[in-house]
Amino acid sequence: MYRIALITVLIQGCNIGSKVAASLFAIHLGANPFLIGLLIAMYSAFGLVLALYVGRVSDRFGSRRPMMGGAAAIGTGLLLPWIWPTLGALYASAALIGMGFVFFNVAVQNLAGGYGPSSERTRNFSMLALGYSGGHLVGPPIAGLAIDYYGHGAAYLCFAALTAVSMIMLACYRDLESARHAAAEAARHKVLDLLRLPALRRAVIVGGLVATGQDLYSFYVPIYGNSIGLSASTIGAVLAMAAAATFVVRFLLPWLTRRYGIEGVLSAAMFAATALFLPFPFVTSVPALCALSFCIGLALGCGQPLTLNIAYNRSPPGRSGEVAGLRLTVNNVAHIVVPVAAGALGAALGVAPVFWASAGLLATSGYFSRRTD
Repeated sequence: MYRIALITVLIQGCNIGSKVAASLFAIHLGANPFLIGLLIAMYSAFGLVLALYVGRVSDRFGSRRPMMGGAAAIGTGLLLPWIWPTLGALYASAALIGMGFVFFNVAVQNLAGGYGPSSERTRNFSMLALGYSGGHLVGPPIAGLAIDYYGHGAAYLCFAALTAVSMIMLACYRDLESARHAAAEAARHKVLDLLRLPALRRAVIVGGLVATGQDLYSFYVPIYGNSIGLSASTIGAVLAMAAAATFVVRFLLPWLTRRYGIEGVLSAAMFAATALFLPFPFVTSVPALCALSFCIGLALGCGQPLTLNIAYNRSPPGRSGEVAGLRLTVNNVAHIVVPVAAGALGAALGVAPVFWASAGLLATSGYFSRRTD
């Protein structure tokens, strides 16, 4: 699992870092918030139609090959803005990176759930979540520093190199493979059957809302930071504080869930995030922004590993990859709609209403999470 987590750090770091680079590059090229919202939505365009397919592929053929294919697509997408520094290239890059990340993300979640004995599943998902946290921690600072010192294209080239490292690791570690299941068994079932399972349905909804809140935060902090005159590296540092906080809370999650239960921790965390989002657009001090970002990371860091664990545990036999794909499909619907709507809202009314709308989504997830089990 340590190797899986390390590969996830690299891929997630490239994914998150490229979003920071894309937002700042688009601003540099003169794009308004609505166009930037469309740009971020492109990361989820292919995921909307591919996630369930990738889940079935992972169930049938295992995880390593989809992960390698996804990494290759991400690397290709990262090279485009370096070669062609235009707004059109940013859109093409976002679409390719998003498509590649669907293949990697669904497959690695299926791999983590089935890797080793079932008694290790909670530990596996905690390790995978730490890998995602590591990506959030390293991606934004790398993007910020590369942009400040070498330019926007260099940031993309740096992330492409990191993606190549992950591909080499996947090529070398052939034992990183999930269990394979017969395709005929899955074919007799429909996706809607999964949504008829109440606990699974609620876990998918809450996971989508939490992911949307995280994406909006990563998307709008660069825009807000730029509007108050922060440098790219400072913006990256603010975002990295939230990522650092997820390490702390994810180490504490086993103790927290034993004491308060999964639904209690989820609900409290989402309501706390709601309260923290509300004052964010009024804070201009860098130390205060870093402190607030750290607290937001503590709250949002609970969502992914808990909902992922619940969803896997509620998966029908042989359909865990399909459930991972379903989660990602729901997430991508939100990823496409919300950034575009947020971009339009931001262009019309400013940054503050976007943070308040995010708070509303997180409050909704807090309500649903009380009934997750």
